[in-house]
Amino acid sequence: MKNVMSSSVEAPSVEPPLDPSPLANKTLLSYGVGQTGAQLFRDMPAVLLPLFMTTMLGISPWLAGIAVLIPKLWVIVCDPLVGALSDHYKPAWSRRPFLTIGAVVTGFSFIALFSFSEFASPEVAAFTVAVLFLIASTAFSGFSVPYLAVASELSDDAHERTKVLSVRIVFAVIGVVMGVGLAQPMVFYLGGDAAAWRTMAIVFGVISMLAMLTTAVAVPKNYGVAHHADFKALFSRFSVVRHNTPFVVLTVAFLIQSVAQAIGYAVVGFVFLYAIEDVNLLLPFILVMACGSISSQPLWLKASVRFGKERAFWLACSGWLLVTLTWATLEAGPDAMIEMGYFGSFSAEHAGVLFRGFVIGVTNAAFSVLTFSMLTDTIVSQKIAHGSVDEGVYSGIFSAVEKLGFALGPMLSGIILSYAGFQASVGGAVAQSQTAIDGMVLSYSFVPAGIMALSLLVFSRYRVKI
Repeated sequence: MKNVMSSSVEAPSVEPPLDPSPLANKTLLSYGVGQTGAQLFRDMPAVLLPLFMTTMLGISPWLAGIAVLIPKLWVIVCDPLVGALSDHYKPAWSRRPFLTIGAVVTGFSFIALFSFSEFASPEVAAFTVAVLFLIASTAFSGFSVPYLAVASELSDDAHERTKVLSVRIVFAVIGVVMGVGLAQPMVFYLGGDAAAWRTMAIVFGVISMLAMLTTAVAVPKNYGVAHHADFKALFSRFSVVRHNTPFVVLTVAFLIQSVAQAIGYAVVGFVFLYAIEDVNLLLPFILVMACGSISSQPLWLKASVRFGKERAFWLACSGWLLVTLTWATLEAGPDAMIEMGYFGSFSAEHAGVLFRGFVIGVTNAAFSVLTFSMLTDTIVSQKIAHGSVDEGVYSGIFSAVEKLGFALGPMLSGIILSYAGFQASVGGAVAQSQTAIDGMVLSYSFVPAGIMALSLLVFSRYRVKI
């Protein structure tokens, strides 16, 4: 490691330690709110683009998956470059210009994604969506990579960083509730036509932009004091990152887990529309999931301190895996059997859906916080060993890996749905065969659960000392 650094990169200057005192609530909130906007852009294309392309534009599921994949392949290169650039210009500008420009362009390009519905052919439609998504994904890199880097720069205290990320996950839950729970029901409430999709995009595109801009403006400007990163030595710095074994292990495990999550995201709209046969249940499902995420935060924080982040992470992922397997037993609920107060009457099957949502919320909150907390640990361990570290490069690679996972997921689910016989349509959803519905359920249960198990096998090699 030392030989690589001495031969390839000029010795970095040592960064002075950050203030060890607890972070102010204003800092925590101003950082966290940006995640609501980021979560909207992360989740809504993953959940809604496959549905929009297959039921409004007549694009086959496999082709829709390719249209999402191609822009994400570019992000693998774009994210690390943005991270390196933000490291390079941080001493002079801070990361604020990247956050600001990224927020604005992401918001407008998101609106454009769902604003066009008349094309000469499904192939032309797929090409247009791919181009628009490429622009949107590039802009989002400008925000998301520096945003993630800031988390490791706000404090040198490992538990303070976990606190930052716990606040972040609360705002992420808000984004999930809006983007996954409200958006699709809004489209159907407005009539499910092209105008409905366009209205939804405008509403959530503006919300996403404003949330990210709040962080760009309000987050403290003077976090950390980075050395002036030599952009010309970019590839040498990537080589240094490659030798950070805990980071490499965590990144590979995170990629695999992102694929597992993305497959579920890509078909959740289909599952509630066709398998559960009640798209209006999606909002209660997300709200219950949000309650599980927020209410479990204190418990996971205590568990990470008492038992260690790794053990808590294992518990969370195992719980997610087990509850995901239970979706294989899913059936459409017939008669109302259970009263759920504000939410009205539900069949036993629908009540089971809500219970799964709560458990998923608990587990999602845990491994979402702990994954990024362990990421900051790998970055800080590098800083302790060598006096300085390129936070933007690390964050860029990690961000690119997540986005790659969320590109591979829709592609894999699209292949499964096409093989199962899903029939694409123009202008709205149409009835599907039982085989196609079985493909949706398979993509929501056994497939992601098996992929999660593979990620835990990789994570078993994770070790870090700070």
